[in-house]
Amino acid sequence: MTEKMRESLFERIVEANKSIKTTNIKGKEYAQVNQRIKAFRMVFPDGFIRTQILHMEDGLVVMKTEVGLDDEIFATGMAYERENANMINRTSYVEVCETSAVGRALGMLGFGIDVAVSSAEEMETALANQDDGTPAGEAKIAALRAVFKKNGADLDKWLESKGRTVGDVTAMEAARWLHKGREMGGKA
Repeated sequence: MTEKMRESLFERIVEANKSIKTTNIKGKEYAQVNQRIKAFRMVFPDGFIRTQILHMEDGLVVMKTEVGLDDEIFATGMAYERENANMINRTSYVEVCETSAVGRALGMLGFGIDVAVSSAEEMETALANQDDGTPAGEAKIAALRAVFKKNGADLDKWLESKGRTVGDVTAMEAARWLHKGREMGGKA
């Protein structure tokens, strides 16, 4: 690739990054993986995103993602997840791992890294892993119910669909859901 081609590619990535919407987590903006994928497709509509499970045993998965065009790999990303790390991982740890690996590969290529290579999803997972299990108090549950109601949803029914009850919602989960709901204008 010539220097001129590299400059043009860099300019196209910078331009695509302007379209990326970020999520504020603890005062810092992070790009969600779906936003990085959209930006990648703007620059490389025929590009590939290949994921591969390198290891999966005893509730641990390690994945690798390659992104590129034709036969050329531009960047890779690695991730690992544990099945029992948090409530989300209990049912979706492979998917969470794949999303993280894709986000990291796209970040290594320059998509959505104005602030951090970590994606919003990775930061939410990291915060969830710090959850000490303290139950959400009545006030947080009441606030969650209000946010869900504003969106035309029912907190108890939503939790039931996930095999959960309000009694096992942690304070950290409630805080995250409230923050996310407020960011979305009251939508859960």
